[in-house]
Amino acid sequence: MTKQQKILLVDGMALLFRGFYATALSGHYRYTKDGVPTNAVYQFLRYFLDALHRFEPTHVICCWDMGSKTFRTELFPDYKANRSEPPEELVPQFELIKEVTSAFSIPNVGQDLYEADDCIGSLAGQFSVDHDVLILTGDQDMLQLVDTGITVAIMKKGIGNYDVFNNETFYDKKGIHPQQIIDLKGLMGDASDNYPGVKGIGEKTALKLLQEYGTIDSLLANMEYLSHGSQNKIKDNLEMLHFIAKTRRNQV
Repeated sequence: MTKQQKILLVDGMALLFRGFYATALSGHYRYTKDGVPTNAVYQFLRYFLDALHRFEPTHVICCWDMGSKTFRTELFPDYKANRSEPPEELVPQFELIKEVTSAFSIPNVGQDLYEADDCIGSLAGQFSVDHDVLILTGDQDMLQLVDTGITVAIMKKGIGNYDVFNNETFYDKKGIHPQQIIDLKGLMGDASDNYPGVKGIGEKTALKLLQEYGTIDSLLANMEYLSHGSQNKIKDNLEMLHFIAKTRRNQV
């Protein structure tokens, strides 16, 4: 690749799950002649082709989860334990979609014990040294990767609707900087991943604390200046606070 190519990193599972639920409400599924459901694959391609048209990348890589067991579940057995098993109509489409993307000559990347997020974080860091990187996902956790040369497009409801974040727009939209997303999740938790965070501190309070102190480490160093209520909440959840910040870093 020559300098300044535009590389699209696709969060494959995010698109596939979104595609499945967007087309499964009626209970009517498309099938191949062999009886394999295809509704998620069909909608994945609609999302994918729209992104290609909208962002015009020169190169594309799809990243995938490789199973429910990751290094995070080894560290924290309750990680994503609140999520149910994927619908049986979706399961056979996990491999089918990789066959489809391979037919487009798109590399499929995954690593045992890691999530697609981690692969995307690693690849984005490497490629952004010499190229422009765009991450396509529906996962707000990915916002921590916004940096020089790295843009994140968060998919919104419908096709063709994106919330695009880059270094120039991030603070105006979120009120914090990309590297503070990890600290934000550490404070407020993440219900979708089954991380409790600091009980009693929600997004509004977490944002206010980070705007004033910058990082969790700085916050802990200035505990004496916090309200007694915030001090007690943090002290009661200190171990989990450190743990969440550690495990949410998206890098292989």
